[in-house]
Amino acid sequence: MRRNVLQFIPSFEMGGSERQGLQITRLLLESGRFNVHLACIHHRGPLLDEARRLGFAEPPSFPLTSFHDWNMLRQLRRLVSYLREHDIRVLQTYDLYTNIFGMLAATLARTPVRIAARRETKGTRTRLQEWAERRSFALAHVVAANSQAVKQELIANGVSPAKVVVVYNGVDTERIRPQLNGSRGDLAASFNLPRNRRFVTIVANMRHTMKDQPTFLRAAKRVHEAFSDAAFVLAGEGDLVNVMRDHARQLGIAGETFFVGRCDRVSELLSISDVCVLSSKGVEGFSNSIAEYMAAARPVVATDVGGAREAIVDGETGWIVPPRDDKALADRMVELLRDPERARAMGERGRLVVTEKFSCAAQLARIEELYA
Repeated sequence: MRRNVLQFIPSFEMGGSERQGLQITRLLLESGRFNVHLACIHHRGPLLDEARRLGFAEPPSFPLTSFHDWNMLRQLRRLVSYLREHDIRVLQTYDLYTNIFGMLAATLARTPVRIAARRETKGTRTRLQEWAERRSFALAHVVAANSQAVKQELIANGVSPAKVVVVYNGVDTERIRPQLNGSRGDLAASFNLPRNRRFVTIVANMRHTMKDQPTFLRAAKRVHEAFSDAAFVLAGEGDLVNVMRDHARQLGIAGETFFVGRCDRVSELLSISDVCVLSSKGVEGFSNSIAEYMAAARPVVATDVGGAREAIVDGETGWIVPPRDDKALADRMVELLRDPERARAMGERGRLVVTEKFSCAAQLARIEELYA
């Protein structure tokens, strides 16, 4: 008999936790080994369309405004009832809020398997939030970390090593792959980019400062001084977009900097990119963007945060540089632009690594092993 499993995600916004939660939902549905349920805290975001395509017309939501009000108790009762009514045998959560709320509800409902998650290293959480999440990990049977770096931090913070397992983010290598249908110039024009430029691309949301696009822009200024034909593409959305536009103007590279917003055609954008960058200054557990760059066979320059070194072999599939160091970032970008053949070879080796280690198939196998 197939067990009932619930994927409990924070919302349907374009965050890493939400995207990975929906991807695991899809993989489990395709596998057919479990009856898959999907629920969220907040019923909003562009990924709702993807959930509906998977057959979840109206995923149940349990909206929270605080952990310290009557609504919290009301939603807790609702989730406990849902878990019991649908005989959920496995609950998997994905972030701080689903961990705290979901593990408590699943404990009260006596759900047999409770899997919490940690997807970033030390960040902007308050001491109270850290304390509450540690309590949720005590209620979990397993804490899934998305990198060895995150696992080691969990252990250092007192979580039992026997409880922590690594489940790397999976990349859909069929969706993200090297492709160039038609001319490069025409594809660039479809993104409102100039036709005859070399593109250095960063795919990262602009909702908070963690991705550190200012360091990317300072590095871009240095690169433009070496290569006048270089153009810099920032894909992502958020409240900081206009701040980054202003920063580019202040640096004198507004004409070479292109903001394409939320990108639903990531594979096509990466296919015209000569170098791909991640400039994060901390918090990252395992970057979806790095894995997607590698799946698209692009050379990567990334800062040394979280699990970056678990994906990138420095000097073979890309380069690792210190956080906040725009000169080191620029030097490696320039190096790749000067040697296209080496850049191409790095990208091809990177795709092999992703296919072997970070594919959807590898992620699904690990998840099913945990559930079983």
